[in-house]
Amino acid sequence: MNILFFLTPKADLAFIRTDANVAKALKIMEQYRYTAVPLIDKNGIYKGVLTEGDMLYNLKNQFNFNLDLARTHSIMDLDIRRNYEPVRIGATVTDVYKKAMVQNFVPVVDDDGVFIGIVKRRDIIQYFYDRYIQPEDDRKAASGE
Repeated sequence: MNILFFLTPKADLAFIRTDANVAKALKIMEQYRYTAVPLIDKNGIYKGVLTEGDMLYNLKNQFNFNLDLARTHSIMDLDIRRNYEPVRIGATVTDVYKKAMVQNFVPVVDDDGVFIGIVKRRDIIQYFYDRYIQPEDDRKAASGE
């Protein structure tokens, strides 16, 4: 199955541009209530993911919780603790599934590394539930188990 079936396109997502300052990034995360947000550069190239934990630890360790100081620093100055590995558009469902086991979402890029969207873990779980678990539950219910 093509992973585009699962894709939430970039147009439907919040993301942070790499030229944003730390305070602006925090505002975007708060506004959309996301715990992790893709980072893309001005050309749309995927650069990673910024998480709430990254923000918290950097605000504490680098800026002493001073948002005025955070406004003077680029998000690219932050220490990112975890790398959300993207998949290319031609990836298989199995490739996405393996990454979704350890990531909330899987970034999807085209052959040039341009960010085009994400596949949410929830959508992968729903796919496997609908395909494998629900039919088994229906068979058990029909047989009276």
